Amino acid sequence: MHIINVNSENIDREHICCAISDKRGEGCITSKKQWMKEQFDNGLIFKKLNVRGKVFVEYIPAENAWSPIEANGYIFINCLWVSGKYKGQGYANKLLEECINDTKLWNRKGLVILSSKKKMPFLSDANYLKYKGFKICDEAHPYYELLYLPFEDEIEKPRFKECSKKGLIDKRGIVLYYSSQCPHTEKYAYLISEIARSKGVEFTSIRYKSKEEAQNAPAPFTTYSLFYDRKFVTNEILSEKKFINFLENRGL
Repeated sequence: MHIINVNSENIDREHICCAISDKRGEGCITSKKQWMKEQFDNGLIFKKLNVRGKVFVEYIPAENAWSPIEANGYIFINCLWVSGKYKGQGYANKLLEECINDTKLWNRKGLVILSSKKKMPFLSDANYLKYKGFKICDEAHPYYELLYLPFEDEIEKPRFKECSKKGLIDKRGIVLYYSSQCPHTEKYAYLISEIARSKGVEFTSIRYKSKEEAQNAPAPFTTYSLFYDRKFVTNEILSEKKFINFLENRGL
């Protein structure tokens, strides 16, 4: 097995690893690939193990990251994911090594990645990253940690923008912010909006269409952030069942 660099020349024929398994997600996979195509010119790198599984790393110069951070000169890791039967075989180390080598080749300051105080869905494992030398450089409500791996001592630390640190918005009701960075979001944003509509619940979905919008987001995880009554609730991409439970638990 070897590492494949997915780029504009091969993306249409490559399996991008994080694809939804059921056929209802096929249109969303297309939106993810379209998002990737638009980001290649901004320095997006997507490397994967040559398998049909979730074994990949995706990263981009932090100036072009769809994340509300200030980290000029760093490389931002969008996602490092090894799942299922591929865990425990050194693939995460190999993918991270690829990223580190590229970052040094480009003379960047180091790496930065979004994680959390405890393991959360769709966020990288802080324990693994800290074991690999990453350190906390900033925090945001309620559980987010910004981790970085600097290549030199005493250089400026990355940080969250203030707009993303408190987990508060002005709009009441249920508000979902999301982007096409993950193929899951397009599908489930639509499904939960239909559930809310059927129950007469006030629901607003806002899709980030540019890095500038995402860089001024009210929460660090711009792939998916759900708010209720002005307050951040979760970054977990809710299924229909989980969203119904969410509504019932709040008497909606």
